[in-house]
Amino acid sequence: MIYQDMVIRMMHKMNVPLYERIYNHLLEKIKNGELTSGDRVPSEKELADHFNVSRITSKKALELLALQKVIERVQGKGSFVSQNLPDLDSLKPLDPNGDQEEDGAKNAPARSASPMKTIAFILPDFADSYGLRLIHGVEERCSQIGARMFIKLTYDNREEEEEAIRSFIHLGVDGIVIFPVHGEHYNPELVRLVLDKFPVVLIDRYLKGIATAAVYTDNRQAAFELTDRLIQRGHTQIGFISAPADNTSTIEDRIIGFTMAFAKRGLSLPPGHMMTNLYSSLPRSFESRNISVDIETVRRFVEGNPHLTAFVVAEYNLALIVHQALISLGKRIPEDCQIVCFDSPDEPFGNHRFTHVRQDEFAMGRKAVDLLEKLWDGEEVQMHNIIPYRIIEGSSTR
Repeated sequence: MIYQDMVIRMMHKMNVPLYERIYNHLLEKIKNGELTSGDRVPSEKELADHFNVSRITSKKALELLALQKVIERVQGKGSFVSQNLPDLDSLKPLDPNGDQEEDGAKNAPARSASPMKTIAFILPDFADSYGLRLIHGVEERCSQIGARMFIKLTYDNREEEEEAIRSFIHLGVDGIVIFPVHGEHYNPELVRLVLDKFPVVLIDRYLKGIATAAVYTDNRQAAFELTDRLIQRGHTQIGFISAPADNTSTIEDRIIGFTMAFAKRGLSLPPGHMMTNLYSSLPRSFESRNISVDIETVRRFVEGNPHLTAFVVAEYNLALIVHQALISLGKRIPEDCQIVCFDSPDEPFGNHRFTHVRQDEFAMGRKAVDLLEKLWDGEEVQMHNIIPYRIIEGSSTR
């Protein structure tokens, strides 16, 4: 046990990716005779627990040893030192800097000999207003590091998300980026990934009580700034409109930021000024019947609060609905009412309809892949990774 602890401490001092550390450790045991032909090699789980890494990391080390015919992997039984070992003297430990000696380079498994990494990106849906640039960010970073990317849309359905996770794990992906579904209850498959220390990164939102890395916008601060802009322009009667929060951190934080702006300015916020029961912006829901229902809901909300002069809206599609409802009531934008929101499609000539929070989706996607790389190498990562945003002025407040 003392020897094992000493080996781990020595390896952590070296700048060696964890799967290479495990490979070198096992190869040395076989070379010095601690493990001989026919001996059982520690399992993926045992190695993962011993080196405090994910099973995907220990699996890769064993796969590299099997590739060199140093061990044999037997389905359902485990891994064993090969009966017919190759020339062990010709096998060099993996060099973290890739500087293999020429006479051993062709026999030593260099990084390029390892399987291409595969990343699964699971997300509810995407649109040009939000989501498309997330995909571009993940895809570009995957391309730069030589990884494949698979995409699965869940359409905000928890069962679809669970099945997607199971399917990708069965396919043997090396890491998963998940844009979690909207809802009160956490996906048990996702929780299992975290407990198993599988490389997984959340994007767009975090899940309270789930200790895994997440990449997202500071929605609380962004909503605060949007609201405070309206207050500074003289608006004190402001409505907030969103889909149901349902334990979704993005919406919950936007609500908190909205209320914080009133508190900072010493203004009262009547509960009736917040409406969080629109559904048409959810995946597969932005269709004419649902849109008509939500427009009518907004009309009733505005008619019931005739003193409202501005609206903070949690999503771009809902801002379109608020805009249509106000127009149908004879309101002029921005003369009678002003609208601010989160997200917007790209406008090549800069003529944005709404003043909005521009989330840096591209940077979020790239950061998610960077975090997976660190997890593969056994590095510690931050749980909360906040990406800067900008507020873009649109015609809805000019």
